[in-house]
Amino acid sequence: MARKAAIIGGGVIGGGWAARFLLNGWNVSVFDPDPQAERKIGEVLANARASLPALSDVPMPAEGKLSFAETITEAVEGAEYIQESVSERLDLKHRVFAQIQQSAPNTLLGSSTSGFKPSELQENAANPGVIFVAHPFNPVYLLPLAEVVPSPKSDPQAIERAKELLREIGMFPLHVRKEIDAHIADRFLEAVWREALWLVKDGIATTEEIDEAIRMGFGLRWGQMGLFETYRVAGGEAGMKHFMAQFGPCLQWPWTKLTDVPEFNDELVDLIAGQSDAQSGMHTIRELERIRDSNLIGFMRALKDRNWGAGKVLREHDERRRADLFSENPDSSAPLLMSRMQVLPGWIDYNGHMTESRYLFAASETSDAFLRLIGADMDYVAGGHSYYTAESHIMHLGEAKLGDALTGTCQVIGADEKRLHIFVRILKGTEPVATIEQMLLHVDMKAGKTCAAAPDVLARLLPIAEAHKSLPRPESVGRHVGQRKA
Repeated sequence: MARKAAIIGGGVIGGGWAARFLLNGWNVSVFDPDPQAERKIGEVLANARASLPALSDVPMPAEGKLSFAETITEAVEGAEYIQESVSERLDLKHRVFAQIQQSAPNTLLGSSTSGFKPSELQENAANPGVIFVAHPFNPVYLLPLAEVVPSPKSDPQAIERAKELLREIGMFPLHVRKEIDAHIADRFLEAVWREALWLVKDGIATTEEIDEAIRMGFGLRWGQMGLFETYRVAGGEAGMKHFMAQFGPCLQWPWTKLTDVPEFNDELVDLIAGQSDAQSGMHTIRELERIRDSNLIGFMRALKDRNWGAGKVLREHDERRRADLFSENPDSSAPLLMSRMQVLPGWIDYNGHMTESRYLFAASETSDAFLRLIGADMDYVAGGHSYYTAESHIMHLGEAKLGDALTGTCQVIGADEKRLHIFVRILKGTEPVATIEQMLLHVDMKAGKTCAAAPDVLARLLPIAEAHKSLPRPESVGRHVGQRKA
């Protein structure tokens, strides 16, 4: 049975939370008195459906059911987790929390607040121990960070449960150990924002020029290395101590205005808004959201390839979900289901079909999973031995398009101490879109020649090969390019 999350407040942030939960298989009930809430969340969800799956190399679970509640009580009934994302007014949040805890006093209750401390949120609450800050970043359905901020009244076990739950939906819970106004990230952003306002007000730079300075330079570094690690590298071989010695004194130069705020008047608002309209006004907000999401996908997938930063979170989330997809003891009396995939935007050619290289990639994912099953995994490779692909023959039998769910099965045609002959089927539903026949040789990597596989690998492999002898031999085994069908 699907788990349930309740989202109280369905604006940009609440809609992002709803999409994050829904696409990770949770049922979601939303309460928002705005008559446009359903339309707005529908548009956020459409963006999320087009982008979040592109970050995953494991098929998304079946999407949960979205419902809109008439009351807070209806929304939170049966919920395992509640996320509040109403306007930043403390009195409003207190009223909302009171209504929530009339019906669900012991349910985890996170707040999306960007400014209030959890101790402020907990004032006069029926059960302050389950109330905490879970501050995300927009778009919530793509960016993994959630600042989890407890107070001394928070139940430590409840906070740990909340952090684990957030990990389960692919987020990175950053445990803020001491509560402070605006938490960590927004305090930093506010300092940059103040300086940017001065630069525009004083005529030093336009909004576009400031954005160019960020996205063409240090923003790219921050996105994958943060602040302190970036400066550590800037210190050269001597590291952070050298950087601090070299650049620390400039902190006392009288050129920063970070502690001084320009007067926030109509003139400044008009100046900023006018420059911003000139910079980005040729795009609608929805177009800008889709451009943003597409750029984030490319950047985060690059980080994922390198197992770094936000990409490391994506990999770990994939691995947790991949472990749930396959049994530890698969039935060897049939071709083994070894991989589940979906056709991503980067897999598509100019015809709108899955490109040829990705069929081989799908086969590689399937055969790699089989090698891990028999014990020829990365630890085995680190020990100096591996299976190398000596031959491959691919047949294209159907078409796969963007978003299609694919599975990869592996049938062992033959195996001995040094050789492994397999037949991979890439299926869309029950129909094969491609088959790939492969011969692999077991190699001593240091010696550069074939050798017998380790006894524990053979102990797993050979019983599967023996069981697969009873399976029908695929008709195309042994085919060569251009050979006519029988």
